[in-house]
Order: sequence, then C-alpha cells, then structure tokens
Amino acid sequence: MIIRVRSFRALLARATAACAVALALTLPGGQVPAAADSSTAGVPAGSSRIPVDIRELPVPPTVPADGVCTHPTGCVSANWSGIGTPGFSWNPKYVYLGLLYAGAPESGPASIYTGNQVLAVRTDGGTFPNGEAWKCITCGVSYGSDIDTSQLIYPPAHELADRKRVLVGNGILECGSGRTTYAATDTRCTPANTRITPIYWNDKPLAAPNGDGSANGREWRLSPDGVHLLWDDLDLKNLTELPLVGRLAYDAQNQRYDLVHISVLMNTAAEYQPLVAESGNQLRLNHAGMVGEPRGFTSDGQATLGIQTLESDNVDGWATDLSTGRSRPVTRHAHYADPLAMSPNGKWLLAGEVNGSGRMDFISGMPGIPPLTDQLSTTGYISGIRNDHNRRNFLPWLVDPKTGNGFQINTGAGLDWNLAADPVWLADSTAAVYTENLACGANPTPHACADSTEPGGRNSRLMIARFRTLTPSVATPPAPASDTTWGVPYTPGMTLPQAQPVPTGTYTLQGQAKGSATVQITDNSAGTRILSIAVDYDGYSDDGTNIIDGTERVERTSNTTLGCAPGTAQELSCVTWTEDLTLSGRHTGTKLTGPDGFTLGPRTIIGGNFKAVGTLTTTIDGTTYTQPPANI
Repeated sequence: MIIRVRSFRALLARATAACAVALALTLPGGQVPAAADSSTAGVPAGSSRIPVDIRELPVPPTVPADGVCTHPTGCVSANWSGIGTPGFSWNPKYVYLGLLYAGAPESGPASIYTGNQVLAVRTDGGTFPNGEAWKCITCGVSYGSDIDTSQLIYPPAHELADRKRVLVGNGILECGSGRTTYAATDTRCTPANTRITPIYWNDKPLAAPNGDGSANGREWRLSPDGVHLLWDDLDLKNLTELPLVGRLAYDAQNQRYDLVHISVLMNTAAEYQPLVAESGNQLRLNHAGMVGEPRGFTSDGQATLGIQTLESDNVDGWATDLSTGRSRPVTRHAHYADPLAMSPNGKWLLAGEVNGSGRMDFISGMPGIPPLTDQLSTTGYISGIRNDHNRRNFLPWLVDPKTGNGFQINTGAGLDWNLAADPVWLADSTAAVYTENLACGANPTPHACADSTEPGGRNSRLMIARFRTLTPSVATPPAPASDTTWGVPYTPGMTLPQAQPVPTGTYTLQGQAKGSATVQITDNSAGTRILSIAVDYDGYSDDGTNIIDGTERVERTSNTTLGCAPGTAQELSCVTWTEDLTLSGRHTGTKLTGPDGFTLGPRTIIGGNFKAVGTLTTTIDGTTYTQPPANI
C-alpha cells in the first residue's frame, strides 16, 4: 500500500502542466528546500512562472524561559499562536499584527507591553524612531470595558479607507483630536492621544457574551471600502452560522460605532439555494448564496469571500456578489480552504489550503463528485478533519481567483510549520504576509516534530512572501458598496432565516457533460432537516474528463463509541458515509468504505479531534490514501 504524501491536485498538475513554476524559496537561515525550484504542484497548463522569496519579518524578542522580559519595548509570548494575525495597511511599508506580549514588569514604562495588543510592523527593512521594526499602537491606550482585549490578536486589524483609523478587535482606533488626526504609524500618535471606540450590534458590544455560550457576533472582517463589516452569528445549539453584513455608523451621543442597514446573507428563496428541485423531479446545482462562514471581501468590496462545498467532501473559497447573490469559486479542490486574502488589485488570492498536506486525501481526493451528500450538511464534519490538535495542516497557496488554480508557494519546506489564520497582502500587491505556528509545541499526538529553533524557542513566526515578478500597483479604496443586498434585511429580535432543505423525494441530477445521478432525499417529519441522502451515479460527469459511477449514501446516525445521538448535547448527531464509487476517464480510482461505513461524531467539529468508526479509503491512479489515526 502506498500512503499518499502529496495531493491529488499535485498529481493532476504534473500530468497536465505545460510549464514549470520556479520557486526561489528562501526559508529562515537562508536554507532552500529540496526541489523547491522545480515543483509544478497545482499549477494549471499555461501558468506563468511566479518566483517567490519567503523570509521572516522582525517581531519583538521572545520572553525568556524565566518569564521575565527586560526588553524596553516588550517580549512576545513563546506560546503557540503567540504571534497572531497580520492586518492590512494602505501603506505597503507596513502591516498590522495581533500579538501576545508576556513577561512585562508590573510598573514603569515597559509595563504597558502586556497581554493581547496590536502592532504596526515595518515590511521594508526600516525602523521606527524607537529603533525597532515595530511599534505597538494599542499598548497603554485607555479604553472602556466594552473593548474585548481577547479580540485584539484576532480577527485581523484593518486600516480604514481614510488611512488614519484602524479596526482593532471590536473597536476603531484613532489618535489626535478634533480635525488634527494622525495615522497610527505616525510618531505623533501616542498612547496619550489615542482612543479605541467600540462597535455595537443589537445594542451590545460586538463579541459580547450572549449568556448561552455564544457571542454577539464573531469572525468579522472589514471591507476595503472602510464602511462595511462582515461577521457571523453562531447558533451553538445546532452549530450553524449565519453571515451578516452592515454599515459602520458613528453614534456621537453614545460615543460608539453602530452596525446599521444590516442584511442576513441567507435567503430562503430557491434562487439562492445550493441545490434546487425543479419540475419533473429534476435537481440543479446552483452557484448562489455560497457565503457559509465569512472570510472577508473581494478587493473591490462588491462581493464577500466565504467557504462552502464545490465538489463533494471539499470546502472551497467562494466570492458572492453582494447585489445579486451569484457565487463563483475562487479555489478548486482545496480539500479545505479557510484563510483567504485577495490582493488589492484583485489579481491574486493567498489561500490556506489543506491540499498538499496529505491529511484529507482519503475523503477529499477524488475529483468530479458533485456536492450532493454534502447537503445533509456534512461541511462541519469535513472541515474538522483538518485539525490534529495544534497541527492544522494549512499550507499557503497562491491562487488565480478567476480559475481557482494555483500552487503551494513553500513546496518542499515540510509540514511542521502551518499557516495560521488570515494572511494579508501588502498594499502594492507584490507580497503577502502570514503567520505560521509550529505544529508540535504542546501537541500530544503521534505526529511528533522537532522543537522550535526560532529565537527564544517561540512557536510562532511572521513570514513575508515576495513575488518578484508581480508588478507593483497603487491601492485605492473602492467606492462604498450599496447597503441593499441579496440577503434579508435584519431587524433586532427577528427570527433568523434558516436554510431550506430539498423536500423528501427521488430526483435526477443531469451531468453537465454527460451521465446522470439518481438522488433519494429523506427529511425529518417537519421537513426542516435532511436525515439521509443516497445517490446512484451512471456515467456522471460535469467536465467530460472525470466520470463517476457507483453509489454513495450519507445519513444521520447515533453511535455510543463516539458519544452522539439525536437529541443529545447540542442536538448533533453522528454522520455515516457509505461509499462505493468508481472514477474513470482522465484518471482511474475508487472511493470505498468498509462494511460498516465510515462514521464521524460532533467532537470532530467542536474540538477538531478526529476519531472515526469504520474506514474510508480513496485510490487514484493506483495510489491509495487512508484516513489518519485517531487523535483523541
């Protein structure tokens, strides 16, 4: 048996790429990984050569082992994710950075360098007047109790279109007074003249506890228009997310920003459903309303970025037009994509993909299967497979958002350092900055790796990837998007819309190229939730090159080993896959489960703790990919 090391898309690219991509990849210490200059992983035929240099950006020194920091501008925690998420600046000389300071003295000037903070970091090799390549813009700043400091490190900071105010955590930072205001990077911007004004939604601070374990909004991202904010509302009972978008409006009387003109980006009309039942019991896959979990905006601010299923058991990035609700994929066959950032000129996407790590090939590797069983929905279970405690298996891919094709930019660098949350582009669209976390650290799994060799043994680092052949461009804030969207207008206290399943019945889905699939859907008695989906494929193909035959089924089940049953905690059931599929055409393969199927429980979603009952195995062109070992 051959256990897969590289992804199916890498295999596919080797067979189809017309030209190689040269990667001039330099890792910390100047080491160039083997084969980095000849990889064609994931690059479609005719792709341009994109040389890339990857290096570390400077951050504060790591707190010593004794926990006492003597550096005058503070020390970063050595912990996993101690270096948080980078954020956007309209000046390509800077990025913003969430960071966890540690070891500060209790008194004196250096005492302000403690806890979660936001820094401005130089990207051009320059320094601030303090002699450092960074400046903390939130340290020592006074703010009220409605600013949640846990949010400073993530979601990412983002400079507003006026190039002076900065979204930090659940507030807006600005410095100066009256008409005299300064950019956060300006030397005249000091803790004494800086303030952070909170953002409110539903008459409560954004991110405030709701009392049921959920928060008043999460995962927010600022539009490049500097006016609109995208966030989601998490229903812990059913573990579903509803994305929302609204306008930031300053309330002078209450000295806060309110989110107004809000839309829920979920519309129950058939035209916005991913799977539509039509006359004659025909099904149609519909690329609309594919926001899922919001990840940001396109560079023009006219569309949201989110993640949803494109091919079965794959979660890809999507751009969804705010006006029409039409969606287009911006990654393809990523296995699971989550961190997404579009360059300011709109030409490129830096995406964190699990593709290439070998983690999810056993379930996500076969191409050409339409997202039918996924409508149960299995998306949360699939996405949870990526996590192996601290090992998240995200790799950085440079992607053309028009085609969804791209390549892993650090091929050959190994899998011990994983991409963290959102990357960010420099304003001139020539480089992207992202944080990496060491997959080990306190990771109690069989997948051991070497201890950190970073300064002070820290387990996070800040990277910059410079794409040498990309032409610099001037970033200009786009005109504000309309407040009117394809979604449902939000009013406080309203019953939030929920996805509407296809009614119980037997349907036919025609392949876009040839063949068909017979689909049997069974809902609960109320017609509000799908209980099972069974599919029989007969020469089905959407692209004419990947042809699917055989059967598959997914259903909600209970399983005492996995500790789940309908009606138990959070009302989450287990999900069981039964697969007997054959791939033919350009490639050959099978996707097979064992005699008892393959079952996952809700702990895979909630804790990222992979444990399965049964087996699922995928074979492509003679290479067999099996599921990872349990990590509970």
